Amino acid sequence: MAFIDYYSILGVTKKATEGDIKKAYRKLARKYHPDLNPNDKEAEQKFKEINEANEVLSNPENRKKYDDHGEHWQHAEAYEKAKQQQKQNAQQQTYQGDFGGYSESDFSDFFSATFGGSKAKGGRREAKFRGQDFNAKLELNLEDVYRSHKQTLTVNAKNIRITIPAGVENGQIIKIKGHGGKGVNGGPNGDLYIEFSIRNTTQFRRDGSNLYASVDLDIYKALLGGEITVDTIDGKVKLTVKPETQNGTKVKLTGKGFPKYKKEGQFGDLYVTYSIKMPVNLSAKEKELFTELSKLR
Repeated sequence: MAFIDYYSILGVTKKATEGDIKKAYRKLARKYHPDLNPNDKEAEQKFKEINEANEVLSNPENRKKYDDHGEHWQHAEAYEKAKQQQKQNAQQQTYQGDFGGYSESDFSDFFSATFGGSKAKGGRREAKFRGQDFNAKLELNLEDVYRSHKQTLTVNAKNIRITIPAGVENGQIIKIKGHGGKGVNGGPNGDLYIEFSIRNTTQFRRDGSNLYASVDLDIYKALLGGEITVDTIDGKVKLTVKPETQNGTKVKLTGKGFPKYKKEGQFGDLYVTYSIKMPVNLSAKEKELFTELSKLR
């Protein structure tokens, strides 16, 4: 009958604390749980081994007995006594591990011979395990996240209505609590994590809550000044152009940018850069006038 290293099965050392053992067991048990690995015989066997290792190492009395005798357990008189006691008092006993019922056959010969095939304290323990987290990706246009709005998503065949806050950024992830996988043994549900992919088909470049745009300005308006109409993401506004405005001049439109995430009523700024366009296909008269102007300079 081969010796079984329960510490290796749980991936802990002999110096592991009760907390370390509990944490290791929960992590592995969740990974190999039959409900999460349907029709996977290898995962089912692994789950049984993990459950058995936990039965020994999570109980101080069993752990001490295991540590004291080690691989020479079969020579210990106490082991034989426990085995005989089991035959008398626990025929066909059922074990209720942290994830449900297991019959005596679910444990190895090593466990049965060493610990009499029964749990030291008996009874039923049902640990509650949090459900699996879900991940989803939602594609929206930039204009879609200019204002907060509600939207219905379908995740795992279930419709979930959520509020999408204004100002959400590309690549941002938000958590919807309790909309992940169902918990095990009455444990809490997992969460739903939504990653936003924001398409920008507008003329604006976005940087956080600030927007940037380039506006064409004809040479006459740049030289003489005047009034122009420019687009913002929320409509049009009029701007006064100063005389002798230079190419590349930047103007800030305070509060005309994008909403600040979860800051109701607060907006970034819009920065407009003037791009002066030179006239083409000049007429003879225009050339004559520009020639006269050049002589004045």
